[in-house]
Amino acid sequence: MNASAQGLVLAAFLAFCRIGAHIRLFVAVAATGGLLVHLWDQIFPFVDARPGILMPMIASELLIGGLIGLMARLYILALMFMGNAVAMLIGFNSVGGHAIEENEPQGPLASIISIAALLLLFTLNFHHEIIRALVASYKVAPINLFFNPQAALVDVTDTLSESFMVVLRLGSPFIAYAILINLTIGFVNKLTPQIPVYFISLPFVVTGGLILVYFGIGTMLSLFADGFGDITLGR
Repeated sequence: MNASAQGLVLAAFLAFCRIGAHIRLFVAVAATGGLLVHLWDQIFPFVDARPGILMPMIASELLIGGLIGLMARLYILALMFMGNAVAMLIGFNSVGGHAIEENEPQGPLASIISIAALLLLFTLNFHHEIIRALVASYKVAPINLFFNPQAALVDVTDTLSESFMVVLRLGSPFIAYAILINLTIGFVNKLTPQIPVYFISLPFVVTGGLILVYFGIGTMLSLFADGFGDITLGR
């Protein structure tokens, strides 16, 4: 294999390391072929076949790609956590079924919120924005600069903090609803201890929570999409 062919193979492999760290295999192969043309000038000049340089570069690209994917993943996980919390707060935490993204069981309301949010992201072409962010990452973290663990840890910490602040804002109406309704039921139960108020009130609590979901899910998903762009793509 001559030097040009070797450089081409190594450049494609290094691009695949960053892209394939957070995308499905066949999609990663296709994305690597499509993006390598645009990233050629930012990858090929730094390709070095010497093992002492190539192996750390491969490890660095894998870590950078994994970090980029982890940012979006943490935000989705924060929403799934809030979906389960909303279901519990309104008393609709029934037996879990198949989850959308995870192997663990997930309640029906949490599944509806998760799949609606993912569908909204694809509808608004946020997957295109992720590709743009991936291309832009070569300017922020060039291939000749190795992975910086301290900066990565700061990014992960900031993403976690901001993600859960966003979903806490999204779930705040349900938290307020749960506090008020349970406080009211507690007072009624104290006034009439001989009546099983909890079992009588449960259908009304669930109905009120579902009405709140019906009127609030549009705004909730809109704010989630805005936060996705600000938190995951803004880095």
